Amino acid sequence: MANPLIRKLQQVIRLSADDQRLLEQATSERVTRFGQREDLMSEGDEPREIHPILSGWACRYKQLEDGRRAVLAFLLPGDLCDPSPLVLGEMDHSVGTLTSGTLAAIPRAVFEELTFHHPRVAQALWREALVQAAIQREWTLSLGQRNAYERLCHLLCELFLRLRIVGLTQGPSCELPVTQAKLAEATGLTGVHLNRMLQELRAANLVVLKGKTLTIPDLPALMAVALFSPNYLHLTREGSAGESHEAAAHRVSNHRSDSAHPGGR
Repeated sequence: MANPLIRKLQQVIRLSADDQRLLEQATSERVTRFGQREDLMSEGDEPREIHPILSGWACRYKQLEDGRRAVLAFLLPGDLCDPSPLVLGEMDHSVGTLTSGTLAAIPRAVFEELTFHHPRVAQALWREALVQAAIQREWTLSLGQRNAYERLCHLLCELFLRLRIVGLTQGPSCELPVTQAKLAEATGLTGVHLNRMLQELRAANLVVLKGKTLTIPDLPALMAVALFSPNYLHLTREGSAGESHEAAAHRVSNHRSDSAHPGGR
């Protein structure tokens, strides 16, 4: 697979051949394999490197002293585990793996070279950081206002579109190597409630789950049920596989009147 970080940043801004060469070099010199259920970073750590995920899935999470945990974000190929510690100096959350995979380790000096002397790379990375903040705001809205059914639909729409940006979808299908327990931690639901919502989605033929493969037969219909507008992902025409977020939002609006679901919190 093409370097997912480069592919993702290319959706934001056209990088020069030199920009791409430097990013390829930075993400290939030190590559580490990880397994399932490993902590890549822990709250309180003082990391000195940037870690883009090259393959596999991880998540940001926080855990209370009594063991209760919330998934704050899913990290997919092309995502940075978190560049903010280079500015803030300390991890305020943990990063754990969900599958096996690989990640790069970019030393701070190399990262600063990329951002200080290659403005188009810096612009793309800065924009990516702003998109991650927008995703966090949307998750907060989901937890506060969307009902359980809408919340789960919204998360599945988001994951599918984010995977499509880096070329990890096949038509209406994508890999979903996430346990129901992790989906529950991400949506603020109990495991029992999450399972019931999945059963309702299957019964409505909005999703098909076979093993670790998710198929969305009618993405606009699922987006309509989720009250999903892709504008917060700031997809470009290329990043949305030929369709701008305005066009996607227009199609969603045509479905909403027929696709409402009472759901439940």
